[in-house]
Amino acid sequence: MRVAIAEDGALFREGLVLLLEAAGHQVVGCVDDGDRLLALIATEQVDVAILDIRMPPEPDGGLVTAERIRAMRPQTGLLLLSHYAETHYLMRVLEIGTERIGYRLKERVAGVQVLNDTLDRICDGEIVIEPVLAKRLVQTPAGRDGGALDKLTEREHDVLRLMAEGRTNNAIAGELFISVKAVEKNIAAIFTKLDLSGDPSVHHRRVLAVLAYLQARRIDG
Repeated sequence: MRVAIAEDGALFREGLVLLLEAAGHQVVGCVDDGDRLLALIATEQVDVAILDIRMPPEPDGGLVTAERIRAMRPQTGLLLLSHYAETHYLMRVLEIGTERIGYRLKERVAGVQVLNDTLDRICDGEIVIEPVLAKRLVQTPAGRDGGALDKLTEREHDVLRLMAEGRTNNAIAGELFISVKAVEKNIAAIFTKLDLSGDPSVHHRRVLAVLAYLQARRIDG
């Protein structure tokens, strides 16, 4: 696929280029700020743009640039990278879009397999959430009542965590070594027990429902 990079750290930027080229992707441009990335995307066909969240022209320039790219080129995938798994960054990413978008830790994509998987999922129209953050959202802090989450079985907790990562039914089934039908049954039970609204069969809507529930639960707690 054709990939463009905006990253103000020279070492990480060049490392990304090497990883992408090793995986067989074409790097159509590699710049150090959001304005230059916008200029590049205006003239080049780009399948996925990879952006550092904290880069010029603003403290969180990657998020601002991603919003402008989504408005200018809605079909271009977006991968936002950060050193930190922060819930407020996730909420900003969700405001930009819920399809063809991802939020990952830099250290987690520093390998061909993980980077490839992330890019493939974004190109397939999925939302990709950093697993570390998804796990944190699902967990109940020590000493706190888990509320409705306590009603979930261990298997349902596993499915919920993978749903929060943006994983599809097929991917969840492969991860947990169960059938797709079993995944569907667990998702239906989760939506019932957590009283979630939305259609659990529509991928991006169910991811939004799960993330909204988990975020509200943490704020209320």
